[in-house]
Amino acid sequence: MFDGLLGPEEWQAVRLSLKVALVATVASLPIGVFVAYALARWRFPGHQLLNGIVHLPLILPPVVTGYLLLITFGTQGAVGSFLKKIGIVFAFNWTGAALAAAIMAFPLMVRAIRLSIEAVDSKLEEAGSTLGASRRQVFATITLPLILPGIVAGAILAFAKAMGEFGATITFVSNIPGRTQTLPSAIYTFLQVPGGEASAMRLVIISVVIALAALFASELVARRIARRVAGS
Repeated sequence: MFDGLLGPEEWQAVRLSLKVALVATVASLPIGVFVAYALARWRFPGHQLLNGIVHLPLILPPVVTGYLLLITFGTQGAVGSFLKKIGIVFAFNWTGAALAAAIMAFPLMVRAIRLSIEAVDSKLEEAGSTLGASRRQVFATITLPLILPGIVAGAILAFAKAMGEFGATITFVSNIPGRTQTLPSAIYTFLQVPGGEASAMRLVIISVVIALAALFASELVARRIARRVAGS
């Protein structure tokens, strides 16, 4: 729908950003739900350490996070060199941009879901266990329906954050047009080129529209799910 408004390079950046943000959100959502549940309901050695690690990307400069990703998942890194042998490459590839975006957005996702889980009365879960339901059954039939609004909110917040990720992404996968150049990277590039202000402004407007649409959708879907849960 942006074909008449954007040039080919601008459109590539928009399309790649949507792809990266969507993959980052979908891939990290199951892990986010599990980690949020563990932090909200379980007490175990290393609980505070896990909580700190989850929120570390919010505290560290994004460039530091990107550098850590590079030395870990780069082709010469401990994990990256192994993955390369089986045909999986993150560094300087769009998949690396998705990984960086997922890590930077993960704390927001986990926090939203965790708050939703903590708002559920644990006595309801205990009642389900008393009636003979397993942990999985209790989660699937009691906890999950009640926390769906929080999951939706967390997922869309993560999507919006992934769309705007810049520092970790450009450090880890560089700024290669058509391959790793996302919306923020493209805006930065156009601002460095004489006469690129118009292209940068168009991409800024697109970024704002997508972010507002995501937040609006989050509120709308969360409210509808909350009404269904309340009426069931």
